[in-house]
Amino acid sequence: MVCYYHSDKPALGLCKYCQRGLCCDCAAVVDDCLACKNRHEEQVHALELLMQKNILQSKRVGSDYTRNTIFYGVVGILFAAFGASQLEFLGLQAVIYLMIGLALLWAAAANYIESRRYKK
Repeated sequence: MVCYYHSDKPALGLCKYCQRGLCCDCAAVVDDCLACKNRHEEQVHALELLMQKNILQSKRVGSDYTRNTIFYGVVGILFAAFGASQLEFLGLQAVIYLMIGLALLWAAAANYIESRRYKK
């Protein structure tokens, strides 16, 4: 691979923004990445900031799923227990409460499974 701007020089690496090969004269190190000197340094810095922000957000997502799991689980248990205990007194209305409880427990299980992806 050769430098995009100097075809007679070997490239050291690629610009993170434009993916062009860069020689030692054309490369600038920005946040441990290579960028085209005096061309893409700001864009590469902005990309690195965006990546750091995304990594932080992805760590927060797992805790959101865990919180949802607990909430859906508790409310689902309450609805299911109330519906089951009132079957003989409320009839169809108790069945609806029971179904809502089971749906919430299913949502809790789905959130738990999804939260496991973000703990790795």
